[in-house]
Amino acid sequence: MSAEVLTRPRSTPAPTRQPDKAPKWLIALCMLIGLVSHGWNMFRYPLYLTDEGIYMEQAWSVLREAKLSPYTYFYDHAPMGWLVISGWVAILPGGFHAFGNAINTGRVLMLILHVASVFLMFETVRRFTNNKAAAFLATFVYNLSPLGVYYQRQVLLDNLMMFWILLGLYLLARRDGRIVTATGAGLCFGLSLVTKENALFIMPGCAYLLHRTLREQSNRRFGVSSWWFAVLTPVMTYVLFALLKNELFPENFNFDVATNTPGDHVSLLYTVWWQLNRNSNSANGLSFTSLLHDSWLFKDRYILIGGAAATLLVLISGRRNRRLRTPMLACGLMAVGYAFYLSRSALLDFYIAPMVPLFALNLGMFFGWLTRRTKQGGAAVLVACILVPVLVMPGGFMVKYNTAGRLEFSDAYRLPLTTLQEQQVAWIKANIPTNARLIIDDDIWVALHDSNPPYKYAHSHYKATSDPDIRDKVFHKSWENIDYVVMSNKMRDALQRGGETWIIEAIDQHGQTVWQVTRGDVSLSIVKIGNTS
Repeated sequence: MSAEVLTRPRSTPAPTRQPDKAPKWLIALCMLIGLVSHGWNMFRYPLYLTDEGIYMEQAWSVLREAKLSPYTYFYDHAPMGWLVISGWVAILPGGFHAFGNAINTGRVLMLILHVASVFLMFETVRRFTNNKAAAFLATFVYNLSPLGVYYQRQVLLDNLMMFWILLGLYLLARRDGRIVTATGAGLCFGLSLVTKENALFIMPGCAYLLHRTLREQSNRRFGVSSWWFAVLTPVMTYVLFALLKNELFPENFNFDVATNTPGDHVSLLYTVWWQLNRNSNSANGLSFTSLLHDSWLFKDRYILIGGAAATLLVLISGRRNRRLRTPMLACGLMAVGYAFYLSRSALLDFYIAPMVPLFALNLGMFFGWLTRRTKQGGAAVLVACILVPVLVMPGGFMVKYNTAGRLEFSDAYRLPLTTLQEQQVAWIKANIPTNARLIIDDDIWVALHDSNPPYKYAHSHYKATSDPDIRDKVFHKSWENIDYVVMSNKMRDALQRGGETWIIEAIDQHGQTVWQVTRGDVSLSIVKIGNTS
């Protein structure tokens, strides 16, 4: 026996078959569709959301005050999301006003991340299935789902979280056997966790994909260890930050959520415990059933029904195909994990946003399995037969019947709703002095605080009732210390759900409406408090 044979490694994994490359024009087409569908009319629809304003005001605080929040930061979310937003704003010549106002500037970042995510999703599905038609199907649904267009335009941590997860999946889908790739994928998943904590429910599917992908590699142990190290590094940095500020544990280790306070200082672990004890019956959240029937199915029943069915079929059929078993089961587990979170948590309507890319992944994976023995041309024809009716039929992705029974484009591509909020801000700046004490919603916070001169005493209604520094030192829970209440759409519902009764009493008993605008079911107003006679 030769020395060459004796020195050959005992176990050398067979080289992974590389999938066929997709033509660049097809990837560019998918990204262009995403750019147009999510960019068209995005400055005008949908209405600026309270949470968009919160994340932009926290990014404002990072840049203007070197703080994580203009108010007391109580660890409701890890800060990675608005740190990214603040980095984006910092490089723009016009800062927060580069695209007209702060939320528009944030929405441009969401558009860029969506287009990048389209590329990541296309390549992930293509590499796993070796099927370009399946990759096109996944990205097409991801681009044009009305549910996705509505929520993924908005400046939400959920969208930033899913970008990191898709980037991590793309790196794992490369299957190049390099430690640096596994480490990079782990870092992406770690960053998703410190962007929004509900990424934890997607992690089991990601971890399964990692372990099964690396199981035949000679450097498997190093790859898995590097992945977990990279995942935990951002998380432990966040924990260390709280520890150094003496804000890791609550005072006297009191975790009684009934008191709604951790003691004399905020606490990371108390907030985590409080979040875990929230459910669909919590005062500030809505139930899964009500949101499903009243909001999500109305916006897009196709992605919800088709995506749920595809996820179930992926979990069943994935066990029958050795080559596709690992990615199919991983995608199915990610969707099931996040669906479990939605069924158990106190919800806001935009929490559904991550389900759109997760369902799109499962649709692509199932189509790839279904057409694994079909030529690419035949698969492309089948994709067209599926998508064209959904795209152009009334009630589909692009068109609908209006109240007069006429066909028109969907609201996302034509309604100018945010102009109402711009009119509200313009009226405030023209008629209310900058030293007035205002209770506002967060959607206009940066517009008032980043103006010249700023409205220093304009505060979020939530902070006016929950933050002692604002509630007790500025307003003293008295209507006499309020000059105006600026009402956003459905802000009164939020006041009632949050138990902000003293503000409601100020409006009802001592308020006079001085400005109001209504369009359809959207209503904005400004109420002057006191001197109503």
